[in-house]
Formats: sequence, C-alpha cells, structure tokens
Amino acid sequence: MENHRRRFLKTGALVSGAILSSPTSIGAQMDAKKKNKTDMKYRTLGSGDHALKVSSVGLGCMGMSYHRSFVPEKKAMISVIQKAYDLGLNFFDTAEAYGPLVNEILVGEAISPFRKDIVLATKFGFKNGKPSEGLDSRPERIRSVVEHSLRSLKTDYIDLLYQHRVDPNIPIEEVAGTVQILIKEGKVKYFGLSEAGVTNIRKAHAVQPVTALQSEYSLMTREPEMEVIKICEELGIGFVPYSPLSRGMLSGYLNERSVYNPNNDNRGTLPRYQPQNVIANWPVINILKTFGDQRGLTVAQVALAWLLVQKPFIVPIPGTTKLAHLQENMWATDFSFTKEELTNLTADLNKIKIVGDRYTGISAQQTQK
Repeated sequence: MENHRRRFLKTGALVSGAILSSPTSIGAQMDAKKKNKTDMKYRTLGSGDHALKVSSVGLGCMGMSYHRSFVPEKKAMISVIQKAYDLGLNFFDTAEAYGPLVNEILVGEAISPFRKDIVLATKFGFKNGKPSEGLDSRPERIRSVVEHSLRSLKTDYIDLLYQHRVDPNIPIEEVAGTVQILIKEGKVKYFGLSEAGVTNIRKAHAVQPVTALQSEYSLMTREPEMEVIKICEELGIGFVPYSPLSRGMLSGYLNERSVYNPNNDNRGTLPRYQPQNVIANWPVINILKTFGDQRGLTVAQVALAWLLVQKPFIVPIPGTTKLAHLQENMWATDFSFTKEELTNLTADLNKIKIVGDRYTGISAQQTQK
C-alpha cells in the first residue's frame, strides 16, 4: 500500500488551481486509437414508452463551473463538451443548482450546434437554486425552474428532468404529477429522481413512470446496491451514478496532501476527503491500480468498468474538465471482465471498509432516504 501511495505523493495533487497532467498510459491510448461515434456503445434508461437510449457513459458537467476548486476557462469547457459529442457521447448532465444557474448557460451554448442529437438532463429542487437554502419542489417552483432552464439551455424542451432531492414537505405524487403535466405540454420528455429511496420511487413511478434514478454510486459509495438498484431493476428504471469516481478519488490523482479551494470546492469539508480518511481508504486505489497495470488500464477505467458491468441499465456520468480524461473515461466502456476477473476483483474490494461519510451538514440531511 505505502509504495503505491508514495508514488502518487511525489507529484502532490494540488487541486487549488493547477491542471493535473494525464498519465502516460492515457497518452499511449490516445496515440493507439481514435474513438469516433461508430465506436460508442449505448444503453437504455427506463422501459416501454419511457425508455431513453443514451451512450454507455455520460458527461457530468457540474465541475466545469461548480464545486471543483478552480473555474476553467469557458471556451475550453465548450470544447470538452463538443469533443464529447464528436466522440459519440450523447448524454449531458447539468442542473439549476450548479453555479447556481451558470452551468446551464455554459452547457446550452456548447450543445446548441447539435441540440436535437443529444439527451439533455437537468434538475430542480432547491430554493433559489441553492442547496444551502433548503429544498423547494412546490409545483409553481418546478414550473418556474423549467422555464428558466429552457431559456438558459437555449432549447424548447428538456429530455430528462430530475427532482434533485426529495422534498419531504411536498408529496412525491404531487411532484410527479407536475412533471407529468410538463411532459404533456412538450416542455419535458422524461422524468427522473435523484437520491430517492424505495418508497418514494414507487409512489412517484405510480403517477408518472420514472425513466432514471440518479444517485451517488462508486466503489467508495455502494449503498445503492442494498435496495435502490434492485427497485430500479424491478420497475424498469435506469440508474445513473453521479460521482462514479468518488469526486476524483478513484482517479488516483488525489491524496492526503491535496488542497481544495474553499471558495469553490466542497471536498475540503467532506469527511471522506480528510487526510486520515484518504490514507485509510487508499487500499482501494492499490487494488484498482494493480488490476489495471496488468491490463493496460488506469485506476479510473477499472473503477468505471466495474460499475458498468454491475447492471446493463447503469450509465455513469463522470465529470471532467480535460480532454484526455474524457477519452480515458469513454474508453472504460471497451473493457470486458472475465467472470474470474470480476469475481476476484470484487472479492478484494469487498474486504475494504470505506472510512468517512460522503456528505455532512445540510447535504447529508438532503440525501437521507
């Protein structure tokens, strides 16, 4: 464990403003092959009349303007989004809360040349679009957010509209009914939930079929395996893991010396990213690195490939601000485990007890099922 960790410490992952360089293996992959639209694999979220075909991985756009230390140059982020489309990725994720508001504007500008060819997801659910101010899923608020999102995204419809967090003050049936009306009006095509528990999923689905559930899921956050993924399979709902690389931890680039900009990065306040917990959880990185080194894969690619093989209706949405990492993530879809490989890797990972909560404070309260 210590030898691998020291290797990463030599370069010291400073997240407060520097752009981390890509590993040599990624450069070699980029030279070895050029991925294009015809190479992309696709999956289906939802079922029946509420099914949505998307690329096997999507692009989470939050970090391009929110909660990830530095705010990259807008032109560069537009380039990343458009390159993702060029490579065959068709599933883009944003939200009113990212910024707030500014991330939708960025995404809207980037996708405008190919809007009709992609699946665009956004979210409602916070007071004034700010998680710190609490939850708000009143019908009038949902409508207001949708109208604003349509303008920000420069579109006349939203493909997939999620409730960002369940509002305990508003019956989930009322939320689903409001989205159902928006679907009938043509402003929204499909309905999704985020961080919802089994009871609310069932109630919402009975009113307006749910196409996708988005929740945090990675090798460091495996709680969805207990109930949520099972209910998705039962009801024919797609599952979209956010933070599938655990906010960068499963890339292997972060370590206990990583520094986070307190003005625009929540990781410095989260228990799991405190130095002692990073060290305690490092065996996961070692396992992934050992497996990947023997197969020409990066830590991130192994982590994503493991998620993808769990269920055919799982579509992770890793975020990135770098073209090299975009391609790295997309190439994870090319790897196929043998039964023995998957069994042994999972057994090794199951031995590790993850230390540190994923959220704290109001964010933890808002994700309680």
